[in-house]
Amino acid sequence: MELKICHLYRDVMNLSGDRGNVTCMVKRLNWRGIDVFTAGVGVGQSLSASAFDLFFIGNGQPFTQPLLLEDAAQKSAELRAAAEDGAVILGICGGYQLLGRTYEENGEIFEGLGLLDVHTKCAATRLVGDYAFTCEDPETTVVGFENHNGRTYLGEGVRPLGKTVQGHGNNGEDRTEGARYKNVFASYAHGCLLGKNPVLCDHILQTALIRKYGTAELLPLDDAQELAAHRYMENRLMK
Repeated sequence: MELKICHLYRDVMNLSGDRGNVTCMVKRLNWRGIDVFTAGVGVGQSLSASAFDLFFIGNGQPFTQPLLLEDAAQKSAELRAAAEDGAVILGICGGYQLLGRTYEENGEIFEGLGLLDVHTKCAATRLVGDYAFTCEDPETTVVGFENHNGRTYLGEGVRPLGKTVQGHGNNGEDRTEGARYKNVFASYAHGCLLGKNPVLCDHILQTALIRKYGTAELLPLDDAQELAAHRYMENRLMK
């Protein structure tokens, strides 16, 4: 078995240490004897989305970078086709916003990749702090750290990745956190997200493997350290 991972815009969407999510996925696959091929695709580079099984977009400042937006517009058709075909895509914070339809700042509206039916408005204040949210698919509690001034609102075509039990999530109003459409996952969680949440990480990996091979059973790993970090944060937040 092999998975091919595309790290999209890793040169400019590289804030908050979220590239650690790619490292986490690679390690958890390698520990199970599953081969991984990773490639970065940046501004000005062509993208053949059908060559990859899984895509990752980390945090950054995309809507203040005209070159990035222009490049994203050129890649949007490939990525939308991949999403509709069931490719697994994970976006974090700025990457999450870039996956959406629009981002509004100072009265100006910028077009995103359009993979997710979400709209984000830039606010004057930031939503910051450790937080936790519950997911139904997979059924787990996720812990992370949020730091964003975007207020994201979901359209009818997507469902939230989870519901906040502590913290702000998408907008601090409706308890939604992140977004999910087909096999597109998006979240505001830094930390990095997958390192402290092995259940979610394995769900994402297994989803990609099942799409490619029709079936996939992940061998169990010794997650004592990961689960200890998760439980520490969960216990602290749930008090």
